[in-house]
Amino acid sequence: MPADTHRTIDAIWRIESPKLIAALTRVVRDVGLAEDLAQDALVAALEKGPESGIPDNPGAWLMGTAKHRAIDFFRRQAMANRKHEDLGRDYNAREQIMPDLDRSLDDPIGDDLLRLMFIACHPVLPKEARLALTLRLLGGLTTDEIARAFVSTEPTIAQRIVRAKRTLSEKRAPFEIPSGSELNRRLASVLEVIYLIFNEGYTATAGGDWMRPSLCEEALRLGRILAELAPNEPEVHGLVALMEIQASRSKARLGRGGEPILLMDQDRAQWDRLLIERGLSALERAQKLGQAPGPYRVQAEIAACHARAREPKQTDWNKIVAWYDKLAEIMPSPIIELNRAVAVSMASGPEMALAIVDGLAGDPRLANYHLLPSARGDFLKKLGRVHEARSEFERAARMTRNEQERKLLLEKAGECSL
Repeated sequence: MPADTHRTIDAIWRIESPKLIAALTRVVRDVGLAEDLAQDALVAALEKGPESGIPDNPGAWLMGTAKHRAIDFFRRQAMANRKHEDLGRDYNAREQIMPDLDRSLDDPIGDDLLRLMFIACHPVLPKEARLALTLRLLGGLTTDEIARAFVSTEPTIAQRIVRAKRTLSEKRAPFEIPSGSELNRRLASVLEVIYLIFNEGYTATAGGDWMRPSLCEEALRLGRILAELAPNEPEVHGLVALMEIQASRSKARLGRGGEPILLMDQDRAQWDRLLIERGLSALERAQKLGQAPGPYRVQAEIAACHARAREPKQTDWNKIVAWYDKLAEIMPSPIIELNRAVAVSMASGPEMALAIVDGLAGDPRLANYHLLPSARGDFLKKLGRVHEARSEFERAARMTRNEQERKLLLEKAGECSL
């Protein structure tokens, strides 16, 4: 197969596979089986398609093939069930499904995609499994691509995905849009997964790269889809706003050698104004819904304060501190308190910020969190306590698993010796 044809089909699969898997899951009620049928449809289409070229409507092309694979599956099931004593009842049930298959797979896919998001991010699954399954089912990424994105091995990711599908099947997780109080809990899980994917792309936890833009793009794509499928959920728009604004800084966050450039040192002329406007628009949508701000909207408000400042000195740090106070009320955590300390340092000076950080020093949740000694080093350096600052930067460098971040921290330590 020519390389350009292969790339085209790969792009088509990434766009169309979530819709295909979602529609099939609604029919067969098993996300693992639905993915297998979708993969079968791709293989069958590949065997036939390239001879006559890529069709004008590749989504319909794949969906048509998927219908035939699903019909074949039900027929095999029905034939196998003839060996059972309850043949009549089960066979009739299968025969009742098959005449409706065309109509079922042709139904609007919006709700199906939303259901697929909820099942891939089901709280019954551990966090790592939700991440991998979401990228596989909704992102169309291969197991190898997911492994490379998270600096893991392909067998580890493959096993994680297989276990996730098995768990969903064993728990009989319904393919549905939850309602009532369950909706809030399940939606929180979906938002968490999307933001975790974004954060891993925005600041990689391990490996040689400071950023992995493809993960940021994938998270943004999923967030935008979710915002259109759930237009009345303010936290969805809050998350989209936060990701759009943060993504606007991407070009300014990397030096020529891939080294990190921190927020206050960035050339703000490189910030993507279109993404900023998109983010501010999403934030306005969240505000207009009139509900009390949730954690993603509050973080978007903080990001907006930075986005509106054309120069670092124009940043309204007092307003940012106030938003961090609000965030700490909503979801208290030592990491939020650490981020608040950085804002306090800019608004009121490093001495007050150092007192906050020293109060966090004994928290076991931050025992291996490298940004604690990093922030403490910054405050100590501003206070002229350079020897202590150097020790903190070196400690942070030993703790981080990202090579580019380690270099930056060691450079900071070196500056304390000048």
